[in-house]
Amino acid sequence: MADRGIFLYPFRRFQEWSRSTALIDWMESNNSHIFKINVPGYNKEDIKVQIEEGNVLSIRGEGIKEEKKENLVWHVAEREAFSGGGEFLRRIELPENVKVDQVKAYVENGVLTVVVPKDTSSKSSKVRNVNITSKL
Repeated sequence: MADRGIFLYPFRRFQEWSRSTALIDWMESNNSHIFKINVPGYNKEDIKVQIEEGNVLSIRGEGIKEEKKENLVWHVAEREAFSGGGEFLRRIELPENVKVDQVKAYVENGVLTVVVPKDTSSKSSKVRNVNITSKL
């Protein structure tokens, strides 16, 4: 990881950025990774949280579009333009030491919180010594 540079880690883990207002904070405690995402106006039915192959946390929001009535003259329409047209997708590569089967998410007051517990059990080293002989 040192070869990635000080300013790239952990930002290299963000695989997709959207032009939406679904801004994200990523915090880490001793027991878990905590993600907080701005999702104003979204209900829990409008949001899908998934763990994809390769330990990728995927957060998708769909469905917020204001109906434009024919008898109205619109002078400014910034809210839809800055919300990405009602849709967003954020994908974050999670570290290896997480319990993807125990992820929890909840939405309250326009903020989605996703808690990804850490796997604190000790694992065998991925480094394996290879015996060197004089013949194969």
